[in-house]
Amino acid sequence: MKKITRSAPSARTVGRGLKGERIRPWRYHHWQHIHDPEQFLQRARPVLQLYPQAKARMSQGIWLVCMDEKTSIQAREGEEPPRPAQVGSPQLQESRYLRRGALHLFAALSVADGKVSAVFRDRKRFVDFQSAIEEMVIPEALDRGMHAVELILDNGTTHAPKQLERWLQRLPVVQEGKLSFHVVWLPTNASWLDQMEIWFSILQRTRLQPNHFESLQALKQAITDFIVYYNQEAKAIKWTYTIEKLERKLEERQKQHAEGKYEHIEEKKDQQHSNEQKDPEAA
Repeated sequence: MKKITRSAPSARTVGRGLKGERIRPWRYHHWQHIHDPEQFLQRARPVLQLYPQAKARMSQGIWLVCMDEKTSIQAREGEEPPRPAQVGSPQLQESRYLRRGALHLFAALSVADGKVSAVFRDRKRFVDFQSAIEEMVIPEALDRGMHAVELILDNGTTHAPKQLERWLQRLPVVQEGKLSFHVVWLPTNASWLDQMEIWFSILQRTRLQPNHFESLQALKQAITDFIVYYNQEAKAIKWTYTIEKLERKLEERQKQHAEGKYEHIEEKKDQQHSNEQKDPEAA
């Protein structure tokens, strides 16, 4: 019996097949499976309900604030300063650099009007988060004439739920009846629902890249100047992700899981949704 030999397809043939099927095996996206959809929805629902109500609640004296920290922002000084862009050539950034230190940025975003306040810290501890609230949130709330603050927070270790909520209730302004605090916790691994993370992305892309800072002080000044500039024309982020969209997403995921099918494109769509909101517009 004559043995039939088959030759391997050429690289060009493989390339045509991949292009025709729109398959790109050299590219990938990270994704996280939601272990408990019901619990995720239960914790996400209050946040998604509050975002569109921010302006109305502010008129009632209730201030909705997203608060978080951007950790370990490095000050790197290139061996040579960046070379400006020229016709046909982008800006050139020196790949070799000297580390000039790092800092942590604690920031708060007013959901109703998009304005941001921030403080810098050398460390990221619970006591640092406490002082950030005392320095940023409380004075601003009193200046705005608010009687209540609703904090939207993730599950970071710098603000453990039980410890933080007990501390908030013991604050002098709370004991005196001048201000009250209510914390709304985001689901675990749901940074894409946090408007503060959207602003951190704006800061990263607009001011921290390329990274060329001669000192920590220069880095602090650059961030401070950017916040002042940003707040001059700050607008509320136009939030479009609704509870109904999340419910449909989770229902589709559960159905796919039951059928043993997985649509990887869904995670990409969620990330794209988050990216689309990184440039704030009037709500």
